[in-house]
Amino acid sequence: MTGQTMAATGPLLLLSSMISACQTSDTGDRQMKVEYLNMPGTEKLGLPFSAAVRVDNMLYLSGNIGNLPGTLELAAGGIAGETRQTMENIKAVLEQFGSSLDRVVKCTVFLADMSQWAAMNKIYVSYFSNPPARSAFGAGGLALDARLEIECIATVG
Repeated sequence: MTGQTMAATGPLLLLSSMISACQTSDTGDRQMKVEYLNMPGTEKLGLPFSAAVRVDNMLYLSGNIGNLPGTLELAAGGIAGETRQTMENIKAVLEQFGSSLDRVVKCTVFLADMSQWAAMNKIYVSYFSNPPARSAFGAGGLALDARLEIECIATVG
């Protein structure tokens, strides 16, 4: 194989290895179970993503914003109200699919305005007895002009 061919196929081999790793367990003798999950009653919203995806005993939640359940209306009360509703939405998704806030291992927080980090954090920390790993980023804009969005990874079972 020439250097040029190797350079062109290198990313393809890496991608192929990543796909293979996602399809089988560490032992290589069984397929991982993947489930695409949606909250009951949200079909009418026509959202183009799953509320969560379960891969074996891991639950990957899509980003949640502070919308009132079953609607696209944001909770009142500014960053505090939206943070509280976002965390309640996350809690509901986790519990619907066999997990809980105590089983969250990682969160990513996106804030429309980083100056609201302290106010968001005050509400956020009240939901965890053992805070999970977390990253927080400023975002140029979020769905529905939300003030924040939080996505989580949790264990199940």
